[in-house]
Amino acid sequence: MAKNKKAATGATKKAHADVTDVAHNPSRDEATERSIGREDYEAQLHMLQIELVKLQRHFIKCSDRILILLEGRDSAGKDGSIKRLVEHLSPRETRVVALGKPSDRDRTSWYFQRYVPHLPVGEELVVFNRSWYNRAGVEPVMGFCTAEQHEEFMNSVPKFEEMLVNSGIKLLKYYLDIGKKEQTRRLGERRRDPLKQWKSSPVDAVALKHWDGYTRARDEMFIRTHTAAAPWSVVLADNKRVARLNLIRDVLSRLHYAGKKHKLIAPDREIVFEFSQDCLDSGRLAR
Repeated sequence: MAKNKKAATGATKKAHADVTDVAHNPSRDEATERSIGREDYEAQLHMLQIELVKLQRHFIKCSDRILILLEGRDSAGKDGSIKRLVEHLSPRETRVVALGKPSDRDRTSWYFQRYVPHLPVGEELVVFNRSWYNRAGVEPVMGFCTAEQHEEFMNSVPKFEEMLVNSGIKLLKYYLDIGKKEQTRRLGERRRDPLKQWKSSPVDAVALKHWDGYTRARDEMFIRTHTAAAPWSVVLADNKRVARLNLIRDVLSRLHYAGKKHKLIAPDREIVFEFSQDCLDSGRLAR
């Protein structure tokens, strides 16, 4: 008994030592300390991916159009989350969109124009790995757009998304939120791992330098583009496995399909939750 108690105490101390957010907010700290073993993770992921296949069967039958936007700081885990989300879905009805830098022609067009051709048609699920929200985050922070262009975007995007939703597209917007300490660790690992160096970019190199700028841009984006038609959901992503499972659960819980296992897909609301002003006031998001 004493031995078990000592081991538990040691595990608790280690968990506190591994806290990945510099903000001292108990609710966020407790949530980001959640962990899961590989075997349990893979078993749960397998069951959730079966549910995703059931979802796809349903939206193909009903000719639904599903659009998922994944945003977040560099190294927040967007690539890994998307990989698990679409891994066993039919490639004919599933598309992942990750656009590169805009061309000279793109820069002179309506801002949303380069994204419109990639929107889902009937029977399709489309996932944007970064989206038009580049203009709310990376572009203003890095000086890739003017203040006027940024303001025009912030005024236009709620109307644009309302048009998409009114047209019948099921739009889900997620922001993967990680702490500064965890981003530092992941960016360092990315630079050292020869198999991950394709992920590195000049923007990555200065991500930590501009941490505060990205934080202000994130907060403004939430406040001005979280709407009833297209609300934002936040995923605390310091633990990749926990974040992936709860992201998938939330997607499944918000979309209709036959044979849904409600208990299996119930997300942890300490990990994934809808944005509200309280998230900023309470320090629930990384600072």
